[in-house]
Amino acid sequence: MIDQKQIELFIQDSLKETSEMIRKIGSSCCLSIINASHAIIGAFQTGNKLLICGNGGSAADSQHIAAEMVVRFQKERSGLPAIALTTDTSILTAGGNDYGFDHVFARQVEALGQPGDIFLGLSTSGSSRNVVLAMDKAKSMNVTCIAMTGEKPGPLYELADIAIQIPHIVTARIQEGHMAVGHLICDIAEQELFP
Repeated sequence: MIDQKQIELFIQDSLKETSEMIRKIGSSCCLSIINASHAIIGAFQTGNKLLICGNGGSAADSQHIAAEMVVRFQKERSGLPAIALTTDTSILTAGGNDYGFDHVFARQVEALGQPGDIFLGLSTSGSSRNVVLAMDKAKSMNVTCIAMTGEKPGPLYELADIAIQIPHIVTARIQEGHMAVGHLICDIAEQELFP
């Protein structure tokens, strides 16, 4: 069994690593966060919507960001149109069964996306096949594409109109960065749309 001192040191080291990564986001990702925020705000202002997806922890982050937009982040205000493509089990299982798991998000983009919408794809590796195919479909429909990835560029980064690369290679740290950025985007959207 690990003693308490070892656990305390582990916690402190982990939190230090996270705080250093968050600080790096401020210097390396600031412009891309601003650009992503403005693209999303512009879509909302023209009556368009935000479509979000990812796998595993990134699926949960997709749902979290959509909830902050639809319900509220910090302000009492009207809802903003955001949809997490990760939530409808009937669509996910029918699509997975009929077309394969690689296509479960692309099919939803095809059905729900419109020119002027925003597609936000989350992938810590930047190479999740179903997110890449969804972004490819979105681009073909004149939907603006934003990628949130990790430090290593992948196919998602190459396809994106705007890419936010979290400066880390560890999945857990990248996911923490994605959520911090998601909160920043929600906050900026609220401030701009509901001054």
